[in-house]
Amino acid sequence: MRPDTPVPDLPVRVGILISGRGSNMQSLVAASQAEDAAYTVALVASDKPDAAGLAWAAEQGIATFALSPKGIGKPAYEAAIDAALRDAGVEVIALAGYMRLLSGDFVAKWRGRIVNIHPSLLPLYKGLDTHARAIAAGDDKAGCSVHIVTEELDDGEVLGQAEVPILPGDDADALAARVLVEEHRLYPRVLTEFVRR
Repeated sequence: MRPDTPVPDLPVRVGILISGRGSNMQSLVAASQAEDAAYTVALVASDKPDAAGLAWAAEQGIATFALSPKGIGKPAYEAAIDAALRDAGVEVIALAGYMRLLSGDFVAKWRGRIVNIHPSLLPLYKGLDTHARAIAAGDDKAGCSVHIVTEELDDGEVLGQAEVPILPGDDADALAARVLVEEHRLYPRVLTEFVRR
């Protein structure tokens, strides 16, 4: 950081987008509760009103927002999510198991302020089925990456990675479980570094 670059006011207000149980969201929330945390979780939002992670977040006293995109179309859905994030004062968005592709318009509104965790060592295995693809390729390691979200799928600057060995006899589920442990360690650390810079 250059001397003339303004230091962000900490803690930075983060909005987390989820689609399921939100295990990575829970690790981010836990880190936000440290005494010297660089960020606070201002909102947990989901495209699935019955996502288990929403109930967990509400139990922690965190504001939540849920809206199904079914029947309203992507532009209206994303406008509602955008409004909820802005109403909550969110400065940075963290995707944590959010299973919808963001439109280019949405990404442009938050350019450089959306991060995602992806279960591969990017640029390898963008998209889905990352663990099965790594095993099928005969790789000796897999892992996870935290990256900045751009209009291109899983293509933004990689901010941090963690490697996990692929063991003889691994299937996709066994490998995914071990990678998830590293995701929970990596994401809070990298998000903290990101909001401080």
